[in-house]
This record gives sequence, structure tokens and C-alpha cells, in this order.
Amino acid sequence: MTDRADTLRSELRARLPDQLPPRLGVAVSGGGDSVALLHLLHEITQIEQTQLFAATVNHGLRPEAAAEADHVADLAARLGVPHETLLWQGWDGAGNLQDQARQARYRLLTDWARRNDIPAIALGHTADDQAETVLMRLGRAAGVSGLSGMPYARDQNGVTLLRPMLRITRQDLRDYLSRLGERWIEDPSNHDQKFDRIKAREALTGLGGLGISAQSLARVAENLAQAREALARYTQESARKFATIEGGDVCIDRNGFGLLPVEIQRRLVVGIIGWIAGQGYPPRGAAVDQAVTAVGAGQTLTLAGCLLIPHQDKTWFCRELNAVATETAAPQEVWDDRWVLTGPLTADAEVRALGEAGLPQVPEWRAMGKPRRALLSSPAVWSGENLLAAPLVDYSNGWKAEFASHRPEFYSSLLSH
Repeated sequence: MTDRADTLRSELRARLPDQLPPRLGVAVSGGGDSVALLHLLHEITQIEQTQLFAATVNHGLRPEAAAEADHVADLAARLGVPHETLLWQGWDGAGNLQDQARQARYRLLTDWARRNDIPAIALGHTADDQAETVLMRLGRAAGVSGLSGMPYARDQNGVTLLRPMLRITRQDLRDYLSRLGERWIEDPSNHDQKFDRIKAREALTGLGGLGISAQSLARVAENLAQAREALARYTQESARKFATIEGGDVCIDRNGFGLLPVEIQRRLVVGIIGWIAGQGYPPRGAAVDQAVTAVGAGQTLTLAGCLLIPHQDKTWFCRELNAVATETAAPQEVWDDRWVLTGPLTADAEVRALGEAGLPQVPEWRAMGKPRRALLSSPAVWSGENLLAAPLVDYSNGWKAEFASHRPEFYSSLLSH
């Protein structure tokens, strides 16, 4: 037991940052993978004097979910690890349930981490999860990025998500827990054939005769991740040459863009959309191809909450007005998940989009040289129907607009996908 546990700890530790942060989070659902991760991290952080915190997301989709969260809370208490249950509320039944639940899970976890000054969260994805991801993406004819699977680390909402067990199999973790005498919870959805991931899991069991296993597919994903990294650096270099930032918008030189390989054009479009609209799941391939064509042809296009506007020999990528038309925030709060506006104390001030009502109240907006539609979605300060300030449109009146601290700088964001 000791040798095997040492091997697991060593493998896991090798995939964590060289220097652990003073406070580290771990997401624990109660399943075997995350329970094993909690135990292993508890041992590692005790040695390295890092404080460990655990969180469980209760999606409220099954009657057993509350009891499962309580089970994790009891386990965490036994280990002396502070624990919090995060409840997902507000799903209206629209959209794909699994996708909505996944997005909510990451949002709840990163909000929890930021609230508790936790810079990184470890997640319990394994080599089996990576292999299943690769198989599913093969079925969608994915390219290099898709087939490189889940990264070991990535930034989301200003928090680093860590996946240190992508070389460890599900069975190894369950063997480890069995030797510890620790129990875990089996989610019944893990056997539901209506989910693509479960179909991929079943298909993987029949590929052993070809030498295809969870470990081999995880290594394939790692190899392709290295190729993805090289392409990301080429994309960043290209952006520095042909893209400029103007008040939260990205302006592309169309002639320079046209000289780039199509793969780099696609990556640049996806990176710009993600930086402006937020790091959700990127647009589908056909939509990205349409955007690449629109840039080259100098056409206007709406995509994923962004607006592409041709102007002279440039194309502007900006926030679409409809995407923020109903967004409101108080001064000093985050608006549209990226802007913070500060200025003179005004009792009834509110941050909203500049919009069609506000632009005519800005005397010199034409002097900025930006397309009119690119200005409409910029953040502005209102008192009722009276425009107080629009800092990004040269109408500041003592106000300023700054990026929220959790939003990355544009060029560096191209390496974090």
C-alpha cells in the first residue's frame, strides 16, 4: 500500500505547480476520483504547509445530492479540511442540461475561490476522463486543440484550474481508496447510456485489442497539447503584429490577417471572441469559419455576443449591444464581467451600456475614429436617463473605466486557452 500510495502522490505532485500557493482549493463531488484527490492532496499539503480547502457543488438535480454533499463535508471534517457546499439555483430548463450544469459548476467554484482568496482549485479528472474526452472529440472531427483534451492547468475567471491526475487511472484511485478503507459515492448517471461520455467509456473497453487504452489516449492528448502550445505562441506573435486594443475592443489589420495560415486565423478569432465575451466554450467550427471569411471579405457579423465591424482596411471586434443591453451594476462593481467604473460619489449613479440613447449625449464621439456601433456597447454611468460619463468614449467627467482584476491582458490570454 505504501509504495503504491507514494507512486500516486509522486505522480500527482509532478503535475502541480513547483511552489504550491499558500491556500489551495479542491473540488470534491464524493465520487471515487475526487475523494482520492482530497486524500492525496491532504497528505501533500500537510508536508508542504499549504492550507487546503474543499468545496462540493450540489446541482440539486437528484434527491441524494444533499446527502452526498453532507458525506463530503463529514470526510473533510475528519481530515481537518474546511469545506463548503455550493448550491446551484436558477436553471430555467433551457439548453443542454449537462452543459449548463458544467458551466454553473465552474462558475460556483471560481466564485468560491475568489471569495476565499484561493488562487487555484484542483479537479479530479483522470486519464480515463481524458481518454473519453478524446474519443468524443474524434466523433466531432476535432482538430489539434480538441484532440489535445483537457489541459493540466488553465485560467478561468481569475482562478487557476488544476488537473493533476490526468495520467492516473480511475481504477488506480479506487484501489488506493479500498486499501485506505475509504468509501465513495457512485453517481447513477455514470451508467446512463443517453450521455455521450458514457458511450465513450463503454467504447473504450472494447479497444484494448488495438492497444488503445486510457493511458495511451491520455498520452496522445499530451503530445497534441505540445502542438497546441506551439500554435498558441504563433497566434500570439501574429496578434502582436496585426491586432491592436482600443478601449476593450480588438482591431485587426485585414491585410495582415489574410497572410496568416487558416489555422492561425481561426485561433486568433476564437481568442478575440473569448477575451471580449468571456471564457465560455468557444464557438463551433462552422461559426468560426464564417467569422474568418467575414474578416477577409470585410463583412459585418454577429457571433457569440460579439460584433465584427469592417471599417476602412480594419475589422473591429467589439461587444454586441444586445448582449449587454440589460446589464447593470453599481459604480465600483464589475459590469459585463470585465469593467469596473469609478468616479465622483453620486447617489443614484448606475453603470449601463452607452446605447443609442447615450451616444447623442457625447459631444465628440466622431473624433474617436471608431465605428459607431463599436461605441454603443461601451460602459457608461447614468443617473436615470441622464448620461453622467462614458470614459471609453472620451467623455469621462472624472470617471474612469478599468478592467476587472480577474480579466487577463489580451495578448497573454491567447496562451491560456
